[in-house]
Amino acid sequence: MKNQIVNLLSQNIEVLTSEEISQLIEIPPKPEMGDFAFPCFRLAKSYHKAPPMIAQDLKESIGDQTFLSEIKVVGGYLNFYVDKAQYAQQIIDKYNNATDYGCSDQGKDKTICIDYSSPNVAKNFHVGHLRTTIIGNSLYKIFSKLGYKVVRINHLGDWGTQFGKLIVAYKKWGSREAVEEKGIEELMDIYVKFHEEAEKDDSLNDEARAWFLKMEQGDEEALEIWQWFRDISLKEFMRVYNILGMEFDSFAGESFYRDKTADVIKRLTDDGLLKESQGAMIVPLDEYDMPPCIVAKKDGSSIYATRDLAAILYRKATYNFDRCLYVTGLEQKLHFAQVFKVIELMGNDYAKNLVHIPYGLVSLKSGKISSRKGNVIFAEDLLRESINKTTSIIEEKNPDIPDKEEVAKQVGIGAIIFNDLYNQRIKDVIFDWNKLLNFDGETGPYVQYTYARASSVLRKIGEVPDTIDYTLLTDEASIGLLKEIERYPQVIKDAAERYEPSVIARYSIDLAHAFNKFYHECQINVEDETTKYTRTNVVKIARYIIKDALSLLGIQCPEQM
Repeated sequence: MKNQIVNLLSQNIEVLTSEEISQLIEIPPKPEMGDFAFPCFRLAKSYHKAPPMIAQDLKESIGDQTFLSEIKVVGGYLNFYVDKAQYAQQIIDKYNNATDYGCSDQGKDKTICIDYSSPNVAKNFHVGHLRTTIIGNSLYKIFSKLGYKVVRINHLGDWGTQFGKLIVAYKKWGSREAVEEKGIEELMDIYVKFHEEAEKDDSLNDEARAWFLKMEQGDEEALEIWQWFRDISLKEFMRVYNILGMEFDSFAGESFYRDKTADVIKRLTDDGLLKESQGAMIVPLDEYDMPPCIVAKKDGSSIYATRDLAAILYRKATYNFDRCLYVTGLEQKLHFAQVFKVIELMGNDYAKNLVHIPYGLVSLKSGKISSRKGNVIFAEDLLRESINKTTSIIEEKNPDIPDKEEVAKQVGIGAIIFNDLYNQRIKDVIFDWNKLLNFDGETGPYVQYTYARASSVLRKIGEVPDTIDYTLLTDEASIGLLKEIERYPQVIKDAAERYEPSVIARYSIDLAHAFNKFYHECQINVEDETTKYTRTNVVKIARYIIKDALSLLGIQCPEQM
């Protein structure tokens, strides 16, 4: 109906386009003020009239409309009151029995690469990696919903000088038996040992650089040890991804590009972009107010930026992406600004389609949970802790629920994901168990419980015929819920445009609030069948959208809670 109002105004306002009119239309803060409002202040200069007079003229020009029950002039605003029964019919006729609500073809024939998660090999998957994984997975689902082909890339941190350090540590203080038995835990132990010893003996760092250079040069022993460490790490990472229910299209990490960095350096040289600085090779970026981008160290070995440059060139050639997104911490902002600028200086127009999507830090309000190592909070520990706490709540409140373990997993993991995505990604995330596992607050469990409530209504009523009397849906609670339902497609587009899953998370809270208001104020399972089935059809649509919205965040919905 907003589009219909835009068309009416367009016919009577020559100085604004339909798009400009649409952007100006507001939703009044209170239902009694109407459903839509058009501010006339911007027209005052063109029409040389006061805004209230312009509003009155527009009202008279528009006249009576069948889909509007009333048009009022309020100050400089023209307020529109839609015919509630017609409005309800439009929404329900469009979305009843639909399974693709919110889908779009705006991404047809377009490809987006998303680089996210990307944990470091030989180190535990910690909560910092959990953030990029959760955000990236949600963006994958959002853009897929809009019709894009999305390539999920897990750019593993599996190359670099740290592996030279790890090989030195393994040879000096490790053993195959200990690594096979303890996995990443043992690798972390000997890595910490290396740094402790290197503070006393700097020659260890020289040994580490020598071993990494051997890796770069294809030394068989160095690569065999490195591959072993990589395989052990990936096995550990997959366990976390399985808990989260996430998959990737590519695990091509930094090591994948080790034979492609020479071509990057050659192209930079041929383009006259590469300079020598204290033995290293750099691309100066002074005129862009950035430090130089180092692409080769003194010993000739590659660096993080070199491999990222190679990755961009490879991804463009392989996937021909329309956009390539990088979901990493805010601290890497400068790094990606440098890399993207170098790609641009190499003459690639698509540099403007490289996007860094930063996020804030993560912490626990109650201090560290029982993790196995120092001050590191492991992602798997956090997820299992949430599942265990949820299990305890279920045991206390609803011990006879079917599939109790699966429900605890869906709610426990959903609570972590929702807590992460509820606020804008750039903000820091705090895990507060009392808050994130609350079934009444603005949390994942609250939205999941709303879905379970809607499912319970449908189970009790059984088969729902399309018996609908739209005049029964003109009350405030029914219209409020239908308005939230109508918003969903635009919410998805807004989330994609801003790279902000929080837009979906906050919408799901608004939808749950609107549903619960409807549930409490409009009795559903009543004797009158027309009333019962009319309201149940609204429940059916709302239930579908709650589930769909949470799925875009990577959260599952239990049928019972």
